[in-house]
Amino acid sequence: MLSSESLVKIDREVQKYPADQKQSAVMAALRIAQQEKRWLDSAVIEFVAAYLDMPAMAAYEVASFYNMYDLHAVGDYKLTVCTNLPCALSGGADAGEYLKKKLGIEFNQTTPDGKFTLKEGECMGACGDAPVLLVNNHRMCCRMTESQMDQLIDELSK
Repeated sequence: MLSSESLVKIDREVQKYPADQKQSAVMAALRIAQQEKRWLDSAVIEFVAAYLDMPAMAAYEVASFYNMYDLHAVGDYKLTVCTNLPCALSGGADAGEYLKKKLGIEFNQTTPDGKFTLKEGECMGACGDAPVLLVNNHRMCCRMTESQMDQLIDELSK
């Protein structure tokens, strides 16, 4: 189900906890699985749960609670726009609207070419840097202007 490289990474995370607390590594294991598979379908979540000796429902609860986990297929690049109140008031809502028009999709949709998925996100801890975009849960882009968003889309499109 997962590559040996991913399993080695999960094993490293498991080693951070007492032997009888393997399930404590569930968030890291789900992140590693998602990096490999791009999203978490039920089979992947169930595999991670079994690997960590925990009930599948407990892993589903984690995967469905946090918005960093994708339970449906996403594009090559998932763009998450912070629209929590401080960011919304500082340009986050406008950034989201601009990206909707630019990409021709709404939040929670993927472009027809499968390249971009646009998501609305909660606080990213950078309220003073709004508008904030997160690319694939790993690259934070702050104080994004329309021209910077254009550059980002062009860069990712190549």
